[in-house]
Amino acid sequence: MHPMLNTAIKAARQAGALISRASLDLGKLTVHSKSDRDYVSEVDQVAEQTIIQILHDAYPDHAILAEESGASGQSEYQWIIDPLDGTTNFLHGLPQYAVSIALKHKQQLFQAVVYDPARNELFTASRGGGAYLNDRRIRVAKRTKLPETLIGTGFPFRDMTHADAYLAIFRELMAKTSGLRRPGSAALDLAWVACGRYDGFFEFGLKPWDLAAGALLVTEAGGMVGNLLGNEGYLESGNIVAANPKVFAQLVPLFAPHLTPPLRA
Repeated sequence: MHPMLNTAIKAARQAGALISRASLDLGKLTVHSKSDRDYVSEVDQVAEQTIIQILHDAYPDHAILAEESGASGQSEYQWIIDPLDGTTNFLHGLPQYAVSIALKHKQQLFQAVVYDPARNELFTASRGGGAYLNDRRIRVAKRTKLPETLIGTGFPFRDMTHADAYLAIFRELMAKTSGLRRPGSAALDLAWVACGRYDGFFEFGLKPWDLAAGALLVTEAGGMVGNLLGNEGYLESGNIVAANPKVFAQLVPLFAPHLTPPLRA
């Protein structure tokens, strides 16, 4: 295992332990609203500080992009961190959340960890080295017929600008798939595509820390990841579709008629 991945695993597990302890008494937490329907707790902040400290102890010259503290440093290596993806779930006692840590090297995703502390599931990937769940190699699902697929998604809760386009796509997929699911953690949704629990996933308006680790998991598990037109640039736009190759090729043309110009980025 790559030493940088080992460091990320150590950081994710320590953050996960903090989150698990805090989940035992949610009533004691201090919670703030960053914007409508978007929350941050003291757990997010402490977990993020823990992750950054471990990464900087090992790699003091690396840059950081983290959800709560933003960007810092200049380096060809950049860690992309979401200390608690699924904060709203966590605050309601819904055990669907994760720690997400990715490493970019020269603008390419290089290492990835998504850790689900509620299930003790550790998803990992190294560029060119495959994807794993608790040390077991994982692959995307083999289903090829869209009517048999189960698709994950996330509602555009931060910004309602594209709600009509989203609902049009949602309605079409309701009729053309076996079902859609919205658990509330994009990092886990992508990890579940990687291990075959979902056949695909799409969402609008995400941030790099929501996507980076999960995207590498999917590609290293044999899947495809792109923006809503199937192209590069999903980390920049925050609009993403991920699936096994055959399902990916069927989803992208369904999206196209519903996309406004901003969603074509």
